[in-house]
Amino acid sequence: MSEFTVAQERKVVTSIPGPKSQALHQRRLDAVSAGAGAALPVYIEKAHGAIIVDADGNHMIDLGSGIGVTTIGHTNAGVVKAVQEQVANLTHTLFTLTPYEQYVEVCELLNKHTPGNFKKKSVLFNSGAEAVENAVKIARKATRKNGIVVFDHAYHGRTNLTFTMNFKSAPYGNGFGPTAPSIQHVPMSYPYRDPQGMTGVEAAQRSINYIEKRVGVEDLAAIVIEPIQGEGGFIVPAEGFLKTLSDWAHANGVIVIADEVQAGVARTGKWFASEHFEGWEPDLFTIAKGIAGGMPISAVTGRAEIMDASHPGGLGGTFGGNPVAAAAAVSVLKEIEAGGVIERAQELGKLLGDRLNALKAKYPVIGDVRGHGAMMALEFVEPGTLNPNKDAVDKLVKHCHSNGVLILNAGTYYNVIRFLPPLAISDALLNEALDVLEEGLAAL
Repeated sequence: MSEFTVAQERKVVTSIPGPKSQALHQRRLDAVSAGAGAALPVYIEKAHGAIIVDADGNHMIDLGSGIGVTTIGHTNAGVVKAVQEQVANLTHTLFTLTPYEQYVEVCELLNKHTPGNFKKKSVLFNSGAEAVENAVKIARKATRKNGIVVFDHAYHGRTNLTFTMNFKSAPYGNGFGPTAPSIQHVPMSYPYRDPQGMTGVEAAQRSINYIEKRVGVEDLAAIVIEPIQGEGGFIVPAEGFLKTLSDWAHANGVIVIADEVQAGVARTGKWFASEHFEGWEPDLFTIAKGIAGGMPISAVTGRAEIMDASHPGGLGGTFGGNPVAAAAAVSVLKEIEAGGVIERAQELGKLLGDRLNALKAKYPVIGDVRGHGAMMALEFVEPGTLNPNKDAVDKLVKHCHSNGVLILNAGTYYNVIRFLPPLAISDALLNEALDVLEEGLAAL
């Protein structure tokens, strides 16, 4: 396989979307449920590194990585080789029927690299939402309790349980009820919007007060929280927030679940985002997205005694830990383990941080810059206020898309632009994409 199967350059040859994509989109409208929307209806034919190529031949710089999935780059050579070799040998049996080594190896690698100085075990599934569902099942089984606490601005998935756990009902849950029982929402640390001067410890005490007074601890199985929130707008809690929460939870027999679906697997410049927060001690981790370079697989990893609480047969699924996806995950995890990937995320974080902070200093429509590593965000406001500025984000996203840069919005108020570039992106390509963004800012 050549180093680059797709030239790593932005190239706009038609309007975006172009005529071929527009024709494909008409076919889609006739054949595909309207419930599966399209943020940008360009139809992708191939991709490599940090470039995606549509049906019209446009080369777009990808700053979304399939929403944090192709972290080590599109069509990574190691992933392609692992998938090709595995698919020729074994595509499926069902691990809980007749098992295979690749599943075990993924679990061994995750047990080794997730934070926590205790014995761990893992179990594999297909998607992030499925991992969250099963983490909740495991916590309930281990504690013999039902209650689950989640946080404002959270996103955990689109299944019945996980859309109930989300902060926003629309578009993920409205009209799809009834919602799942025993889910309680409490305040999140949001440094940009919390009262000025509020510390992480104070924000945690606010959450704890809410839990104790409104939820109660008698039937509380677990708290589930993203150490860096994804769809909520890459909200990084104040220092001390997560530690205070986990200290309280463990003192009260409550399991702590870190949802690392979007932030984990080298994205933030560490193996897991939880490692950025001193004293934070999750018991279980939900892992997906970046784990397998684009193949569908997810995991719950955590304390062995909690992971073993389920009876045999209580966990699993037909395709969970599929051998082809597992082979891809082994390739990704070993590439990270070999060195260079996490360091590259840190380098990109420095580049992004410097550029985005320079934009904030220049354009008062930018209220906040936040994130870690290659997981950074800009929050847009009406200048001089905290009022969310969705209109500015909509215009900037449209400008970038039209000029060959794929960026994503986020945030409870849709006023955040998030940056999730593949770690394979070059400095030059990332700077070019940010130049396009700045052109849009200047035109606002």
